[in-house]
Amino acid sequence: MTISLHEASVGVFVPYLGNLSVLLDKAAAHAEARNIDPAVLLNMRLAPTMYNLKQQVGEANRHAIVAGALLAGRAPHTFSDTEPDIPELKARISAAIDFVQALPRGEIDAAADKEVVFTFKNGSQRKFTGKSLLLTFSVPQFFFHVTTAYDILRHAGVDLAKKDFLGPPR
Repeated sequence: MTISLHEASVGVFVPYLGNLSVLLDKAAAHAEARNIDPAVLLNMRLAPTMYNLKQQVGEANRHAIVAGALLAGRAPHTFSDTEPDIPELKARISAAIDFVQALPRGEIDAAADKEVVFTFKNGSQRKFTGKSLLLTFSVPQFFFHVTTAYDILRHAGVDLAKKDFLGPPR
């Protein structure tokens, strides 16, 4: 059995971005129930040198969008530099889902051996094949940031369980 690059990218990113959006719903409900400013949750981090919750969500979006764009040979969707609140983060997740779902399946599936170049925020670049980008870099990065967002919320006392991370059965 063969799994396509589209299934291994869009097929993974979309449901977990949806799960991440549900985690933000639970964060908002937690903040409201405890009369906590949601910005407190958005600025929480697990360690002083780690990204905060809103940056973790942003990085999950970025890795899904950039991987999909590189595989499909498209320009990545970009977001404004404004400081997002929970509704804006959810809107950005929705936009990321829409973007990757609109990418052509055939072009993604044909990108396994295509050379792609990932550009880091500092401007440095790293070359990959489409397959190696997805399997050794983008998917692991994506899950690191989704998991860290989940962990921040758990640490903040939001009532979450593993099923919230995994989402509904597919």
